[in-house]
Amino acid sequence: MKPLYFYLCLLSLLLCAGATVSAQTTRDAAPAPEAVTLFQNVRIFDGTKGELSPPSSLLVRGNKIERISATPLSVAGEHTTIDGGGRTLMPGLIDAHFHTMAAGIPKNVAQLGDAGYLNLLAGKEARALLLRGFTTVRDTGGPSFALKRAIDDGVIEGPRIFPSGAPLSQTGGHGDSRPAYAIPKGKNDPLTQPEKIGTFALADGPDEVLLRAREQLMQGATQVKVMAGGGVASDFDPLDSNQYTEAELKAAVAAADNWGTYVCVHAYTSRSVQAAINAGVKCIEHGHLIDDQTAKLMADKGIWWSIQPFVGDEFTDRFEGRSRIKAIAVVAGTDRAYRLAKKYNIKTAWGTDVVYSPQLMKDQGKQITKLLAWYTPAEILKMVTATNAELCALCGPRNPYPGKLGVVEEGALADLLLVDGNPLADLKLVEDPGKNFIVIMKDGKVMKNTMGK
Repeated sequence: MKPLYFYLCLLSLLLCAGATVSAQTTRDAAPAPEAVTLFQNVRIFDGTKGELSPPSSLLVRGNKIERISATPLSVAGEHTTIDGGGRTLMPGLIDAHFHTMAAGIPKNVAQLGDAGYLNLLAGKEARALLLRGFTTVRDTGGPSFALKRAIDDGVIEGPRIFPSGAPLSQTGGHGDSRPAYAIPKGKNDPLTQPEKIGTFALADGPDEVLLRAREQLMQGATQVKVMAGGGVASDFDPLDSNQYTEAELKAAVAAADNWGTYVCVHAYTSRSVQAAINAGVKCIEHGHLIDDQTAKLMADKGIWWSIQPFVGDEFTDRFEGRSRIKAIAVVAGTDRAYRLAKKYNIKTAWGTDVVYSPQLMKDQGKQITKLLAWYTPAEILKMVTATNAELCALCGPRNPYPGKLGVVEEGALADLLLVDGNPLADLKLVEDPGKNFIVIMKDGKVMKNTMGK
């Protein structure tokens, strides 16, 4: 009996020791206290009103705005206090038409490069994007899923990403960047490099469109992007070409709708836009060449219009040959597009749609101030914060960031900029974020603080 008794005692001691270690491990793994940041003496642009608040205090606990007060706040316990000195506190900027995997990357690398190298370049650009004050982007096409995960997991710094994944393109459509030697495509031919890495997804016929749309949703797309008309940068398609049949467009809409989200389409002309609306699409990207009747249809149907301020030589000089001719046509339609959007009070979003241009990315804020040709500073600031956030939230249950973006209000997610000046009076402050954005906060974490420097 003694050996049995000995082993029972030994087992009991081991179990007790294991329980002690487990309890100690649990204590060691306890989550760190939520970070607390107190902004004092700031004047708030809340993302919706056309004026600044009186001097106020704002308390951030964890990743949310806990309290806003017209009188100074006091906070017990460990916290960080930032005295704004009367500066402007506003929501982080949102780019509603962005390409995280192509914006600041040369075209040959973005389309044909190694996926690992491409992600490293995009990761570097993501941090630069955040330091320009952009705390959220709606990615309208490209293989951004891995980058998004790295940012969300805290591996690298960058903005929140609402990804579309690979945009769907018909053969020869805007997005089909296959080299000539890959045509004709045999039934069992391997995918080309742009298809492999998710630069675009080739899909012809309703069944194939349904398949490719579902693949993007499977990978985490918050919305589905479809190329429904001709483009500027593409090599093959005329700008006025209509792309995808109504049945094909409806297949993409059905896939998105089944997942509780929506389809946005690349389209410039009235014909392409009307076909997309008839198929159930909820957001038009571009639309610079539509007519009055189509704009009214968008307003009547409650369709979102994501317009980019494509103006001047800065835009057209990026292209050569046929693409330059198409670019000139788009620039000629920009003013009319914005005037139609205002005439019919269409829900209008702003985005840059910069691709393959490191220099334009550095001047991202200047793409905001171009809107002064049509809107007041207050209207513009609302568009690039609260309005763009509303469009991002159109993905409903696919929203990866539960909470309210684009506004400064109690309970909202703490994506904030402390601006050295009043952007409602001088919008051009956003053109120099390195100088004028004193504090940048994303998800309650201070990403930049140059107070006192």
